[in-house]
Amino acid sequence: MKDLLHSVLDDRAFFEVHREFAPNIVVGFGRLGGRVVGVVANQPAYLAGVLDIKSSLKGARFVRFCDCFNIPLLTFEDVPGFLPGRDQEHGGIIVHGAKLLYAFAEATVPKLTVITRKAYGGAYDVMSSKHVRGDINFAWPTAQIAVMGAEGAVNIIFKDQIAKADDPRAEHRRLVAEYEAQFDHPYIAASLGYIDEVILPSETRPRLIRALEMLKDKRQVNPRKKHGNIPL
Repeated sequence: MKDLLHSVLDDRAFFEVHREFAPNIVVGFGRLGGRVVGVVANQPAYLAGVLDIKSSLKGARFVRFCDCFNIPLLTFEDVPGFLPGRDQEHGGIIVHGAKLLYAFAEATVPKLTVITRKAYGGAYDVMSSKHVRGDINFAWPTAQIAVMGAEGAVNIIFKDQIAKADDPRAEHRRLVAEYEAQFDHPYIAASLGYIDEVILPSETRPRLIRALEMLKDKRQVNPRKKHGNIPL
């Protein structure tokens, strides 16, 4: 993911902050077309880029910092979901994950998102999707936008069918291939308006610069009230 950030940002320069804390999410600053941006990116090289308690807190704090100082947000998404497990549940993963969701939803700065690969389940929603008021959302052709991966989905949906098949392994492979062909791509999400455009990886930098230029005068006002009710 850091190689991607260096290739997209001006002068291949990315100033990472909180490097040693929750490395499954990367946050920091760079410039895009001469404008300062705050970058939030899943890091698939560590814990497959999942969102857990620490990464959710790290991301939420950074997003709110950028919104405080009117710094546009650039999100690169490659997330297989939230980290499961007893420790995460007892630690309050739902509450802490909601903080990142809340931070993105409440932010009024320009918000650009690029889905590079996996975007599964609730974690897809959290990472500055259209559902939480993302402004421009791109996806690469390699993007996989779904509730879960093909293997997991097939194991749940077609459990009985696989068990009754003459060759369960062959039937499993057939169903996984069928699921991937029908659902494991960005075009259904694009047809529903959740993705603005599917772009080639080589187009990422110029398309983001153009989108940021379009949003430079963005003005968005939240409903009149003292403040929202952040999930603490």
